[in-house]
Amino acid sequence: MDGDLGDFLRSRRARIRPEEVGLPSHGRRRVPGLRREEVAQLAGVSVDYYIRLEQGRGPGGPSRTKSGGVSDAVLDAVARVLRLDETERAYLHAVARPRRQARRPDRPRVRPAVQLMIDAMDRSPAFVLDRRMTVLAWNPVADAVFGYSGATDEARSIPRYVFLDPAARDFYPEWPAVAAQSVAHLRILAAHHQDDRELTSLVGELSLKSEDFRRLWADHQVKECAYGVKRLQHPVAGLLVFPYETLTIPGDGDQSLLVYTPEPGSETEERLALLGSWASSPAR
Repeated sequence: MDGDLGDFLRSRRARIRPEEVGLPSHGRRRVPGLRREEVAQLAGVSVDYYIRLEQGRGPGGPSRTKSGGVSDAVLDAVARVLRLDETERAYLHAVARPRRQARRPDRPRVRPAVQLMIDAMDRSPAFVLDRRMTVLAWNPVADAVFGYSGATDEARSIPRYVFLDPAARDFYPEWPAVAAQSVAHLRILAAHHQDDRELTSLVGELSLKSEDFRRLWADHQVKECAYGVKRLQHPVAGLLVFPYETLTIPGDGDQSLLVYTPEPGSETEERLALLGSWASSPAR
């Protein structure tokens, strides 16, 4: 991920004008934004130190931690200069100081109690994602909306569906925003799980097969998609609009629960009820 660290820092340097941080803007600049020596000056580190950080060459000296990584103080100073938000700051720490994690099962299981909980949500589509954004479990109403029970493991990968299945562009009326959010969240996951070979393989596969993915990945945007509103164009029920929330499942930080809840009395609630009836009908 060293290349990701350098590309991320360069992309953030490029978006800041010198005058925004009190530096003169005169003189010819080959690239937009701050120069590396300017970031180093403002962060209070040597130019050589910052260059080595941006190149992923492991800067030495007193600012290293006992474990050999870059100190919090240096990363926080760089984050301040580059005006990173909280999500970007956390990403910088994760990608600059990767931590080796205990090996997890390749096919994680959802606890039975979690399945019981989502099954009890009879009016809200709910499903569980793993650290690769693959759907592991779902309730009947989510199956009626997304058709997970009839999909393969690969088809239940949200990034693969968004970028490799042409149907996704019809299913998501706001596909460009959904695509950007998916990549921004996937980049955070990749930073926190740098030793996950399947996750690395997924990024490589999407980069090879999707020009849209390559373009968005190169932007180095990082963003948590924990809540919001999702619009879906279902082939049977029509337009569905859901406020959604994402929750980390206690005891397993690698799994998250997404719940789509229709507004009471809305057209989406009515259409969802009809869709559920249609999905459970023997005539189907």
